[in-house]
Amino acid sequence: MIASLTGTVAHVSLDRAVVDVGGVGYLVHATPTTLAGLRVGETAGVATSMVVREDSMTLYGFGDPDERDVFEVVQTVSGVGPRLALAMLAVHTPDALRRAVAGEDLAALTRVPGIGKKGAQRIVLELADRLGPPSGTPAGAADGSPAASATNPADHSERVVEALAGLGWPAKQADDAVAKVLAEAGTDAVAADEVAATLRSALRLLGGHRG
Repeated sequence: MIASLTGTVAHVSLDRAVVDVGGVGYLVHATPTTLAGLRVGETAGVATSMVVREDSMTLYGFGDPDERDVFEVVQTVSGVGPRLALAMLAVHTPDALRRAVAGEDLAALTRVPGIGKKGAQRIVLELADRLGPPSGTPAGAADGSPAASATNPADHSERVVEALAGLGWPAKQADDAVAKVLAEAGTDAVAADEVAATLRSALRLLGGHRG
């Protein structure tokens, strides 16, 4: 089992990256948030989980071991496979998921594309205390909302809009979602280190309006 990779980022696309470790390129599927933190040509480390099927071996990558652990635990719920588990972590942080399950917040869980009310009820029932308590991260940060900056950093909003468009959202809808996230955060720009958080918030917003 491959638990982590550290190497040079050789390629990044909308849903996957290739990490070169000692001349071997590992294809890693990941959330947009994780991928937003990778830069081609730079060294990066990712926690990983390998899903082995009869006809395939797929590697999933995460920003930290906690994300990986939550990814593995939520797959113990009947009907939740790796794709849906990854979608859950694209919309919510691990602690946000813990709070949603502990508080039986079905609305939060159904923001994830592919999870309906019955699926959310099953997740709450089957996970119960298995995810453990939240780490105590402030609510705003855990929800992935970008913090307002006292300075006026270079605006990286377009990177977020492009990522959303690449995931299938119409450009206008993606642009409106990013604008709303920024308005709620009380800022008018996305700093380089806020791209992942802004993307996560926009995905949660769009997921709530899907269908």
